[in-house]
Amino acid sequence: QVQLVESGGGLVQTGGSLRLSCAASGSIFSINAMGWYRQAPGKQRELVAATTSGGRTNYADSVKGRFTISRDNAKNTMLLQMNSLKPEDTAVYYCNADITTGWPVRRADYWGQGTQVTVSS
Repeated sequence: QVQLVESGGGLVQTGGSLRLSCAASGSIFSINAMGWYRQAPGKQRELVAATTSGGRTNYADSVKGRFTISRDNAKNTMLLQMNSLKPEDTAVYYCNADITTGWPVRRADYWGQGTQVTVSS
């Protein structure tokens, strides 16, 4: 069974920084695209940043220039460095990964449990 575990969330003041981490474990054959999503109360989940297995990245317009996504394929981990945080960044952040498992062989999206990020004004 594949598990994704996020960590690094917390409370920070406007202008501060946080670094989120996502660790994937289990019977993993390969990880294709990975990304971070967030969901604020009463709002739909939205894509924050994503990275392909080849290292290409893309970001939501609202976080460009402030957030940086990265991944370590050898460790099956992904990071989201968040700088210049704003109150509108407050949300639960979820790790998502397109994973092919080793046994049983299956390709599917997996989600972490989420980590809360709160930015105070």
